[in-house]
Amino acid sequence: MPESPHIGAFAIVPSNDLAAALPFWERLGFASAGGDAGYVIMRGWGCEVHLTQAGDGPWQVPEHNPFGIFIRTPDVEAIAARVDDLIIRPGGVLRHREWGMYEVGINGPDGLLVRIGWPSALMTASS
Repeated sequence: MPESPHIGAFAIVPSNDLAAALPFWERLGFASAGGDAGYVIMRGWGCEVHLTQAGDGPWQVPEHNPFGIFIRTPDVEAIAARVDDLIIRPGGVLRHREWGMYEVGINGPDGLLVRIGWPSALMTASS
C-alpha cells in the first residue's frame, strides 16, 4: 500500500548537472523516491527535496547561485558527521546560533547553501 502524502512545503532545487548532484543528496542520507531524468524526488530524515535539471541563466555560475535550503531535523549531528569535509568553515560549523537554532552550513552542488538544524532549546532538552 502506498504511503500517505505528508502535508508540507518542499523546496525545488535546480542543479546544473542533476545526475551529478544525486550522490551529494544520497551522502546526506536521502534516497530517490520517484521522478525521471529531469526531476527527482529525494526523501530522508523525515524531509523531502525535489531536484530539477536547471535551464540556462546567470545563476549557473556557482558564485551566483541564489538558492539555499534549510533542512529541519533533530538528526543534525548525524548528518553533519556524514559530510564533515563539506562543512563551510569557519562560519558554518555545527553550533548553537544566536537565533536559537543548533545548525551546520554545508556547501552543496553548484554552490547551493544547505543548512541543517533544529531548535537549540529542543537539543538541550534531549541532551
